[in-house]
Amino acid sequence: MARCPTDRPALPRPAAILGLLALGAACLAGPSPVSAQWGDTYDAPPQDPYYAPRRPRGGYRDDGYARPQPRRPAPQPQQESRSFYWPWEDQPRSPPPPPPGQAAPGAAPPPGYARPSRPRAPAVTSRSEEERAARRRRPSPPPAVAQPKPAVPKAAPTTQVAVFGDSLASYLGKGVDEAFSDSPDVAVVDRSKGDSGLVRRDVVDWAKSAEDFLKANANLSYALMMVGVNDRQAIREGDQSVEALSDRWRELYAARVDAVVKVFADAKVPLVWVGLPPVRSESLTRDFASINDLVRERVQKAGQTYVDIWQGFVDDRNRFTASGPDVEGQEARLRTADGIHFTSAGARKVAHFADVELKRLMGARGGQPAEPPTAAPVATNNPAEGTPAPGLDDTAAIDRKITAMLPSLPEPPGIPTLPVKPAAGPVVPLGRAETAPGGTLLSGRPSEGDATGTRERSLQRGAAPLPQPGRADDFRWPPG
Repeated sequence: MARCPTDRPALPRPAAILGLLALGAACLAGPSPVSAQWGDTYDAPPQDPYYAPRRPRGGYRDDGYARPQPRRPAPQPQQESRSFYWPWEDQPRSPPPPPPGQAAPGAAPPPGYARPSRPRAPAVTSRSEEERAARRRRPSPPPAVAQPKPAVPKAAPTTQVAVFGDSLASYLGKGVDEAFSDSPDVAVVDRSKGDSGLVRRDVVDWAKSAEDFLKANANLSYALMMVGVNDRQAIREGDQSVEALSDRWRELYAARVDAVVKVFADAKVPLVWVGLPPVRSESLTRDFASINDLVRERVQKAGQTYVDIWQGFVDDRNRFTASGPDVEGQEARLRTADGIHFTSAGARKVAHFADVELKRLMGARGGQPAEPPTAAPVATNNPAEGTPAPGLDDTAAIDRKITAMLPSLPEPPGIPTLPVKPAAGPVVPLGRAETAPGGTLLSGRPSEGDATGTRERSLQRGAAPLPQPGRADDFRWPPG
């Protein structure tokens, strides 16, 4: 039988026992002189036979500084060795060969090898999860998009509306054009200029510009004006500058409003002047309200139409609001981010105020957009009887005959006549002596006697009056 190569020769039993006894005696005797000399915190000299080097604690040196730690190399993966042998075997035994079609452990798989897949158990899902998965796979319907109104071609419009003013007037023109989009006889002409106003005539002189346009377009039916968003600035009068909204400024601005209104009045073109809306800036809002009051007075004095849109763009506290109900009553954003101009919904709402006045003027002048009157019934012949149907005069005669055959209603009872009260009573001086015995009033009726003693019992003695049968104070039972 072969011997294990790790076996060592065994010591004799008596010598091992003596060595153990010597080691125990040394431990009981205490530390050696060399160890006591160096102490416990220092390494013992190498000649000590019982010296064992101590490992540093916490990675610090004796002086308190950190001891640098050596970097340990990363462990390398070792292939598993299947070579093993028993102590009684002379050479290692080779591992068993792998099954056919498989690679040996730790070796690369042969080319074309595919790992067999495990059969997976079917996932158990509830009915609700299956329905949700089916809904996710189902294509969602496209969002409903409001179809725009079909544009009505306007080949030869008979009514022409021109819009004058600044940048706000451009939004007004778009809204009015949309309002009359289904009317082929109404055409809207936008004559606005964004940076214009009544203060600076060097940009646009609206009185002269409107006069030139009316001369070139004699068939203009109506005019809209919305201006003033750029007019909160000083007016140049000669070499002087007049402060905005001062008394002199108001006089000059009113004269320029009158000049614009006079141009349309002389041309006999109805003018609808649309006021300014509130804006986000509070100071601008106050100034715009003052300009609106001034313009309203001058336009109405000239006999033209002024439209106030202020209440359409404020909340219930009369403050500026960027959102609100549109012309269809739905909540929508009406103002843009700058707090001055309008969105498409806001432009349509501004145009709604002017659109109402335009339709009223068109109806008064016999224009096309006015509501047509109800047609009277046309008399036709009755072929069955061969007699003409009754006309308008015959219908009125039949109504009178039917009214005559109805029984007359009873006359209402007459109103009882009341005595006429004099305008003034007799004049009695307060300082005059009493003339009537007992203090009777001069205009009073003579007092009647108190046969039942009610006044004497109630007023003098304070007793309750006797209850009368059927009255509310009759508490007798049974009621008599």
